[in-house]
Amino acid sequence: MFIARVTGLVVSTMKYETLTGSKLLIVEETDATGKTIGRQRVALDTVNAGEGDVVLVAEGSAARQTEFTRDRPVDNAIVGVVDTLHKEGEVTFRKEA
Repeated sequence: MFIARVTGLVVSTMKYETLTGSKLLIVEETDATGKTIGRQRVALDTVNAGEGDVVLVAEGSAARQTEFTRDRPVDNAIVGVVDTLHKEGEVTFRKEA
């Protein structure tokens, strides 16, 4: 699992049948402060995240363990929206209201 920021949306009119109706988002891995550090990936949204949100992303076989993603061809699934990040007793990120 990794922390990422949602940076965009993927629109695909033709896709594998079990993905019809699913929202696909572009995410970029971040560090514990919310600063982008990784590559861009496409993730299936299971929690109604939106652009700019910092999210938790399950990857690989773990991405297919939710009720929504089971038996779907996904490698990355957004499974949570982050409210705050804490590192060494300090709040390093807080979601804006």
